[in-house]
Amino acid sequence: MVATGLRKTYGATPALESADFSIRPGEVVAVMGPSGSGKSTLLHCLAGIVQPDGGQVRYRHQEMSAMPDAERSALRRGEFGFVFQFGQLVPELTCLENVALPLRLNGVRRRPAQERAAQWLARLEVDTVAGKRPGEISGGQGQRVAVARALVTGPRLVFADEPTGALDSLNGERVMRLLAAAAKDSGAAVVLVTHEPRVAAYSDREVVVRDGRCRDLEQEHAA
Repeated sequence: MVATGLRKTYGATPALESADFSIRPGEVVAVMGPSGSGKSTLLHCLAGIVQPDGGQVRYRHQEMSAMPDAERSALRRGEFGFVFQFGQLVPELTCLENVALPLRLNGVRRRPAQERAAQWLARLEVDTVAGKRPGEISGGQGQRVAVARALVTGPRLVFADEPTGALDSLNGERVMRLLAAAAKDSGAAVVLVTHEPRVAAYSDREVVVRDGRCRDLEQEHAA
């Protein structure tokens, strides 16, 4: 995925101003910066959730803003995975059903969907909570369930927006260790939005967003 010249303004407030970003298959890129710098706006533009006011995002040689809404939605259901700060699990469903949900939305039958979901819960070390609802488990367990849900469809690209922001340091480290390892094993690239250096340490490369623009630290060091 390559983004060039992204611009996005909310009212009179510019969130992105000519921001460039790229990520290679299998790479983990940490997007860092102070609060309000445009990190989450960048992620939402890359994921096709928000349309930029200018610039373009190219994914697999296609311009995302030129895609019909249905095609972008299909990407988010199948090729993209999402992990948010508070998990955003469906409270009425069990953890197993939450992880199986993206597969069910893509037309996979209940039994094979739940079998695959169970495998991912075991991989993220939370198979013991499969039958519980999100309100019955800890925050750290909930985030690992959310990671399992993000990866269950075999996405090419995972967007993780402050995935450890609501966790203590021990649970945060565990979530990041498992997320990074599982993504690497499955070949998924990860866009990791964070303001914590200890979380960014799990990335291959760091990009800093400040005043709506991106600085690639790896390229600066190479220069």
